[in-house]
Amino acid sequence: MGKGKLAKEVRQGLVARARKMRTDPTPEEASLWQSLRKCQLGGYKFRRQHVIGAYIVDFYCPQARMVVEVDGKVHANQIGYDREREEVLRAQGFQIIRFKNEEINTNLELVLKRILEAVSN
Repeated sequence: MGKGKLAKEVRQGLVARARKMRTDPTPEEASLWQSLRKCQLGGYKFRRQHVIGAYIVDFYCPQARMVVEVDGKVHANQIGYDREREEVLRAQGFQIIRFKNEEINTNLELVLKRILEAVSN
């Protein structure tokens, strides 16, 4: 999955799933979103649960073409999928930065600092 046009039904399904995910975020996603929304971080606009091609990314900053991913326990079981997904997105010119739930829970300020540095470069 990646390049090429998606079938209209597939795209609509992804958009519907992204909407559902926005209404039911993980605690870590909700916490991070409170600091990213409304251009609070360095004036950069972020979107949450945003569809890019065949994927839904946790957060996306269009101005910097930056994807921010929050990795919970499920990601330990899908390392190969995450790697492939990341390769496809990077090949399309997106930067990707990942954080584990624990990082957000224990040091949100450092997470925000790293995101700001990444989008500013």
